[in-house]
Amino acid sequence: MTGLPWGHPRREHAHDPQRVRWSARDIPDQRGRVAVVTGADSGLGYVVARELARHGARVVLACRRARRGREAVARLVGEVPGADVETRRLDLGDLASVREFAAPIDRLDLLVNNAGGPARPYGTTTADGFGTHRGVHHLGPFALTGLLLPTLLAAPPGARVVTVSSMVHLAGKPDLRVLDGARGPRRRTACGRSLSADLLFTHTLARRLRAIGSDVVAAAAHPGRAPVGPVTRLLARSAEAGALPVLHAATAPDVAPDSFTGPSFARWRGGPAPARRAPWTRDDRAGDLLWAESARLTGVTYPELKGADPQG
Repeated sequence: MTGLPWGHPRREHAHDPQRVRWSARDIPDQRGRVAVVTGADSGLGYVVARELARHGARVVLACRRARRGREAVARLVGEVPGADVETRRLDLGDLASVREFAAPIDRLDLLVNNAGGPARPYGTTTADGFGTHRGVHHLGPFALTGLLLPTLLAAPPGARVVTVSSMVHLAGKPDLRVLDGARGPRRRTACGRSLSADLLFTHTLARRLRAIGSDVVAAAAHPGRAPVGPVTRLLARSAEAGALPVLHAATAPDVAPDSFTGPSFARWRGGPAPARRAPWTRDDRAGDLLWAESARLTGVTYPELKGADPQG
């Protein structure tokens, strides 16, 4: 790569022209834009929703627990007086909830697929019988994105889908043989496979959007890994710092389709920068197979992209 990777930010180190400093202050004006942020009642999702609202977006906080969603809205309005925000219930582990959430949304410029959560115990399942990692990390966001895609396609230029993954994706490739049940690997490998699926989904979505001539950008980001040890102050700020790559992917000019953004230093801190990515997350054939199986399991078929589907 040559030149500065993002727009016009300030240089962080004069000897390294690739490393730049980017903060929430650099978010472009979001007035007139509507955003949905999943898992927005706390942590990374809350910070992303707050900063989008601070810069003028109307933001829907999609939260699994209604009470926590209401509390998050009250907290956000306290921090950003006049923010245009609301909360609606969304459980990504329940496809009926996904459909209910998506149905009334008639305007959308930005979808941030953030909700996921930590590794779950072996053998747990979603309401639809999928392994919890696969259901919440991949199949739920796949269904939500497909149901909201017509609205994104109808938006003014600049619409985006940003899916949050993790460096844990390096722990395993997606495995179609165990996509639809509780059977499968334990904890870290299961989490890694589901997060790999998120990146492979982003790759395939970006490719299919390009094939139909759409300017909707599908990109991915990761917040970095939390530091370990008794560094309480840094841990307390991890959500603030971790949100920056996601906010960059969601708002910065010239974000490329199928890009993957993360912290620039040691995978957990520093300004947004291109992130390391497993080669299997750019495999066209694997992406098409994952897409077809995800559509079969969720019943969400993305008819708007049918002409870009190699399987018809």
